[in-house]
Amino acid sequence: MAEIKKYIAVDLGAESGRVMLGAVSAEKLQLEEIHRFSNGPIDDAGSLRWDFERLFSEIKQGIKKAAKHATAQLWGIGIDTWGVDFGLLDADGKLIENPYHYRDSQTNGMMEKAFEQISKREIYENTGIQFMQLNRLYQLFAMRRAYSISLAKAKNLVFMADLFSYFLCGRIFGEYTLASTSQFMDMRTGQWSAHLLSKLALPVQIMPKIVRPGTVVGQLSGRIGMELGCGPIPVIAIGSHDTASAVVAVPALGDNWAYLSSGTWSLMGVELPKAIVDDKTFGYEFTNEGGVENTIRLLKNIMGLWLIQECRRQWQREGTDLSYAQIAEMAAGAEPFADYINVDDSRFLAPGDMPARINEYLTEKGRPPVQDKGQMIRIIMESLAFKYRSVAEALEDATGRQIEVLHIVGGGIQNELLCRFTANCTGRKVVTGPIEATASGNVLMQARATGQIKTLAAAREIVRKSFKLKQYEPQDVPLWAEQYEKSKTKS
Repeated sequence: MAEIKKYIAVDLGAESGRVMLGAVSAEKLQLEEIHRFSNGPIDDAGSLRWDFERLFSEIKQGIKKAAKHATAQLWGIGIDTWGVDFGLLDADGKLIENPYHYRDSQTNGMMEKAFEQISKREIYENTGIQFMQLNRLYQLFAMRRAYSISLAKAKNLVFMADLFSYFLCGRIFGEYTLASTSQFMDMRTGQWSAHLLSKLALPVQIMPKIVRPGTVVGQLSGRIGMELGCGPIPVIAIGSHDTASAVVAVPALGDNWAYLSSGTWSLMGVELPKAIVDDKTFGYEFTNEGGVENTIRLLKNIMGLWLIQECRRQWQREGTDLSYAQIAEMAAGAEPFADYINVDDSRFLAPGDMPARINEYLTEKGRPPVQDKGQMIRIIMESLAFKYRSVAEALEDATGRQIEVLHIVGGGIQNELLCRFTANCTGRKVVTGPIEATASGNVLMQARATGQIKTLAAAREIVRKSFKLKQYEPQDVPLWAEQYEKSKTKS
């Protein structure tokens, strides 16, 4: 009988968190959700922050439940989170304040201020990272410009997933895939860019030591172990950026494929052996992010299901509580190709009245506002599909690699209408699954760290054998191609 090892995966997303128990054998991965909790920003004196103590309490509660439920040795704990934000620790190792949320307004205008001190192209040449005001470079720059007392007190800067790991095991580190998205790591060396940090007068001395995914960084501290009633479980730095973990679980074969990690954000890209930092990737605003097993994820961040989530929240505030299934059904019955929006318009970044902002966008473009809820959701979905086609074509141009299959993973695959739109618009076969790709990749990288899995290819073979996948063949391709061309004139 094949050996089965159990691992705890903590997967913390921007809307919810979950603690999963994973069981891995030579041919199978089984996941069981043990604990789920809500997540979102809190208002702290006018700033958007993460409620660190509550989130850490939820994580501990989940680990305690998982350890009790496992009834067997636990071989590891891995934590993944979204790819931005950080905490600051003082000289005593204490968290100085709740970390800023990436949608906080402190970074407004910070990219432009940074470009006054170092050119946009020079930043890209050093980091290979897409320019977004939520990047940690601009968060840190904003704090420095505001003469932040917290920054002045800081002894260590620790990224979000690693911050939770630190409070579990007491070890300070910077996991490579998270570090790579900060926009102050040199992608050529895999270390901090002293040149860039110096140019912006940012403190390099507080940056953590970078460790590679699949590294055992420590074990649960004695105090935490006693509190949770469990033994010294190893704490493992997996692909701690949630997208890095999700890509581990893409059930792909060969080279001619792209991935789309679909959730609050849509992250669409290809897996490469090395970074591409040139005129094309700069022009397309692609980002080169570190992956596991010495890979690079060349990708584009797209606003994603955030627009639908915010519409739903606004309608709830107005007294109309719609499930996502109801929203999709309403969109399916709406008029096709009624209008188009640029889903990455900066006004859509912050939380708030998303329907009003979409109508503001349309009005500015000289087009009528949309009142019907189903129509608005359909416009968002079709606009996302148009964006996915645009990014697929740009990826092919930048890499010289043809994309034949698009693998969509994550919770967004439950939106079958959007998956169908994506296949039709891109003209490529779409394969969806698994839903819990991030937790799957988290567990599989822990199994890689313990030597249970030997290669990334072997991990993906386990995924193919463990989860039911669904395929969407392109339909109505000429019609979608025509509408795609029209959409370019409406942005």
